[in-house]
Amino acid sequence: MKRCLACGCELPQDALFVLKNAPASAQDIPDAAQVRDDAGIDLSLYQCEACGLVQFDCEPVPYYRDVIRAGGFTTTMTGLRRAQYRHLIETYHLEGKKFLEVGCGRGEFLKVLTEFPVRVYGMEHRDELVKLAQESGLYVWREFPDAPDQRLAAQSPFDVFLSFNFLEHQPRPDVMLRAIHSNLAEDGLGLVTVPSLEYILERESYYELIRDHIAYYTLDTLERLMERNGFTVLEKERVTADTLSVIVRKAQLSESAVDNGTCAGMMGEVPAPVNAALGSADMASVPAGMSPASVIAQPLADGFSRVTAEVARLTGELAASGKHLALWGASHQGFTLAATAGLAGKVEYIIDSAPFKQGRFAPASHIPIVAPDDYFEKPVDAILIVAPGYTEEIAGIIRARFGDVRIMTLRSNCIETL
Repeated sequence: MKRCLACGCELPQDALFVLKNAPASAQDIPDAAQVRDDAGIDLSLYQCEACGLVQFDCEPVPYYRDVIRAGGFTTTMTGLRRAQYRHLIETYHLEGKKFLEVGCGRGEFLKVLTEFPVRVYGMEHRDELVKLAQESGLYVWREFPDAPDQRLAAQSPFDVFLSFNFLEHQPRPDVMLRAIHSNLAEDGLGLVTVPSLEYILERESYYELIRDHIAYYTLDTLERLMERNGFTVLEKERVTADTLSVIVRKAQLSESAVDNGTCAGMMGEVPAPVNAALGSADMASVPAGMSPASVIAQPLADGFSRVTAEVARLTGELAASGKHLALWGASHQGFTLAATAGLAGKVEYIIDSAPFKQGRFAPASHIPIVAPDDYFEKPVDAILIVAPGYTEEIAGIIRARFGDVRIMTLRSNCIETL
């Protein structure tokens, strides 16, 4: 019996969408010795009929406790974090308060936080990331919230917690949130971000799906999860096209909160699946003849058909004229696209600026990943950027360094020329 990872209720028998030949992970990137044993997997996506959360029914990736951020130091991301911190601290008068980032990686976002007049702490599960954070002068220790009553540090309780694109990896988000709740001061605050399911459906960008992101939140399902685990949502918004953000305050933990993965009593009216997917939409907005589940499934199926057809046209056109294509972005989007669109043998390589990815191979498709400088040894005629949050930044690098190259991007269901 498959159960919802947020509320514990039984999932329906029928999947919304099946992603075939998907990468088994976005971070366990095979090297030359491992690539021969690497293979794609099929991932089935479901929606809980009780709480509305859309999720895969698979086991989480082995490293779901770790935070690995290839884009943590980009100007795009540091600028966003700086703006979020400023708003949070100034709006809620948090000068001098203790901030804890749960899952801080090597401290990329904590470094930005040290610019503000607050006390900065971080916890991270992966040893080498903890050491890197400590070496940069940050107060970070190795830990992961595995139990609801776990004491996270001697400095507990904290005044504010931070969680950036980490909750979507968790097979028990309720346990994580209740552990944070028990280590937060009365009326303590939190800032949480997750990728947006609304964004995926609006743009039909099926290639955003990856096993690492075991859960797909909307503003409604994220708010519902927070409320069931002892938090009141004060602010909720999409801070970028593809990212949801909520600011929460600690409240009393509801008696209906999840316990041991079983289906607990639901508080209030159970949302219709379409409401959980699209926020303010209601049953009246569902087109005649279309079931509520189709409002989620159809954009994914349509996106798969349209994107794979566009990519096939592009690769066919370039091959016919003797030209060569590269992807930029050894991201989960790039990996999913390369594997599910059958790009092996049609793309020369994937460019990525993260040194720990270079010299390896994209999971499932096995396209080599190279550094930007490798372009000069083996130039290509066209580059397709598949890193939606960083498109303009990457395009600027290509123009400045590579000169006359055809630049395209994929950030919806069609290829754009930049």
